[in-house]
Amino acid sequence: MGLKLIFMLTTFFIIAVGMAGAEEKITIGGVEEVVLLPWGVKLPARIDTGAATSSLDARDLKVHDDTVEFKLPKRYGGLQLRLPVVMWHDVRGAEFKGRRPAIEVTICIGSKTLRVHVTLNDRSTVEYPLIMGRNVLQNNFVVDVSRAKTTRPNCPDDKSRREY
Repeated sequence: MGLKLIFMLTTFFIIAVGMAGAEEKITIGGVEEVVLLPWGVKLPARIDTGAATSSLDARDLKVHDDTVEFKLPKRYGGLQLRLPVVMWHDVRGAEFKGRRPAIEVTICIGSKTLRVHVTLNDRSTVEYPLIMGRNVLQNNFVVDVSRAKTTRPNCPDDKSRREY
């Protein structure tokens, strides 16, 4: 009887831990609204499971030693930012190959606030100013590409929700 009880408790514990981990992941669609914190800038993000790294639209990009200066697109406030470069990424695609600076930013998506690395690139020729790649997705979200805008940013530090 003792072994049966131990087996049942162990099984229950394993299932409970597995369910707790599954609940931490939020289901998101192919496009979601994201807020850059602490600035409260809302922007649409293309959820791209094929991209290894996330990428942010950076206009007038200038790199000085270990610091990068850039502007967000005017459509999203045109905020001028100056942040440290945390690393450089070699990036390649079907028609390009290059080296891009990466910064660390805090994003809010759904109820999750995450500190993430994003590469910087002028994305003025594409629809979405932010690509969220596997570096953000793999431990935090389940992606259902048949859906879009499944969750709204709802984080405690989200200034975009405040009324002035």
